[in-house]
Amino acid sequence: MTLFDAALIALGAFAAGAVNSIAGGGTFFSFPALLAVGVPPVVANASNSVSLWPGSLSGAWAYKRELVPLKRYLLPMGVASFIGGICGGLLLLLTKDATFKRLIPWLLAFATLLFAFSGQISAALRRWRKVAPGAATRPRGGALGWLGQLLVSIYGGFFGAGMGILMMASLAIAGHEDVQEINAIKNLLSAVIYSVTVVTFIVAGAVSWPHTLVMIVTATLGGYAGASMARRVPALWLRRAVIATGVLLTLYYFQAP
Repeated sequence: MTLFDAALIALGAFAAGAVNSIAGGGTFFSFPALLAVGVPPVVANASNSVSLWPGSLSGAWAYKRELVPLKRYLLPMGVASFIGGICGGLLLLLTKDATFKRLIPWLLAFATLLFAFSGQISAALRRWRKVAPGAATRPRGGALGWLGQLLVSIYGGFFGAGMGILMMASLAIAGHEDVQEINAIKNLLSAVIYSVTVVTFIVAGAVSWPHTLVMIVTATLGGYAGASMARRVPALWLRRAVIATGVLLTLYYFQAP
């Protein structure tokens, strides 16, 4: 790894940590940075997950007060996240670099669309919940909600970009209406998925540690910087920047050899 490579991935991870602390979508910066310095796609995705993992833990811890009353509901959902995270991580490890490289533009396009239309998706789900016949005021954690969380977790273990938006949509469909509650559950279950996939990737030896260690440090610094920057930079403009980055990267990887 050259000094230029280290600087590029450090910058990408710093940006990822910053935007994740404000609006989400940090993977659009850190994952392509790893690809740009020549890290193989599967290893790049695994290393990116490890480097952003501490942020998921701190996000879950921040909502511990809201999560305590939901512990009976969270246990089966945590099991779904655990199983799905393992399955997604193993699926990534079984995928050849050439195959994953072909999937990258499609995955980026899907994640970009999710991020861009997350507001409309949330609004549509809120309207749907109000008109659904017999809609419960509290989620029951039924089979449909569990299966939805399992599928989201498999996607998250395989390719994390857009996972949070998918999970929030799935939780809304399951009956959650309070945004803070949805965000709290999303942070905890995301931490479970990241934790189990990180262990899977480390045990399988799929992590490039020189790159990952640089990114862990700068992503953490970026998270702190983003928290302070959030008071000065309008979230709308940051979201637009993330969407524009996602569109440009999607177009680039569709044309890449």
